Amino acid sequence: MKHGIQLAIWLLLAAAQGCANAQPFSLVRIDTVNGEMALLQRGATVAPLRYRAIVLPGSGCAGLAPIAERYFAGLLHGEVWVLHKPGVDAAQWPAPDPCSPDFIASDAPLNNLAAYESAIRQQVPAASDLPLVLIGISEGAELVPALSQRLGGAALWVMLGNAAQDPAEVGERQAVRLGQTAAWQRLRTAAASQRPDSQIIEGRTLAYWRQLFAMRLTDTVQASTIPLLLAYGEQDALIPADVYANTRARLPQRPTPSCVLAQPDADHGLQTPVSDGVQQVWARVEQHFRGGWACPAP
Repeated sequence: MKHGIQLAIWLLLAAAQGCANAQPFSLVRIDTVNGEMALLQRGATVAPLRYRAIVLPGSGCAGLAPIAERYFAGLLHGEVWVLHKPGVDAAQWPAPDPCSPDFIASDAPLNNLAAYESAIRQQVPAASDLPLVLIGISEGAELVPALSQRLGGAALWVMLGNAAQDPAEVGERQAVRLGQTAAWQRLRTAAASQRPDSQIIEGRTLAYWRQLFAMRLTDTVQASTIPLLLAYGEQDALIPADVYANTRARLPQRPTPSCVLAQPDADHGLQTPVSDGVQQVWARVEQHFRGGWACPAP
């Protein structure tokens, strides 16, 4: 109860400070190995500067510029960089439906990973020793460990709306949940076939699906020595509850601390009709860099 009261007070103070010191994000366009990328950047809204947060976006082609100031308000002592997939218009919120054919053709995990690394290396000062926080939103969380390895590590991983498990396993459980196992098996069969990578199935190229199914997130997260903050909504319509339960049972065996923030009434985006659960996640990040989070074990 004590920690809950402290967190509530911190959130109120953070909201007041964030409103008083809000900084607009600036837009930087970067030529990466896989095309032009939009990068949103802002400095810390409250001194001192304690960390650099780099955000990997979720699936689709939404731009985050219209919501960035509000969404990331709670990262008070952080320099915040919001990456976009190559070809995404940062001002396009909500996402167009469908995404453009050019975007669909190029959207694949390894393509995006290479672009993210390219953009970061062009922007990070060579002698920077600022602690790095890698934040993955939904699908973006699946690339956090791989990007962390390419960058030489991180001080903290944050995963929102993601169970830190192999995407193929999570997808299979969701197919069972929805009664779509036959459609899921057709997709797996197509991915294992000799069909060209460029063929589009279920709105994505086979290159996208093949790379996604090859990802081994479960073991990578489990073996890592980087602290993990994982947050999800218990009313998530995209990831079954038993998948999250699996994660919670597994994380205590990691060789480094893990914090799981489960929000009872929140959806996949950590939202409820009356609250924004994302700000609670940022409060935990701030606690971590103020001397350690007050977080229950998974």
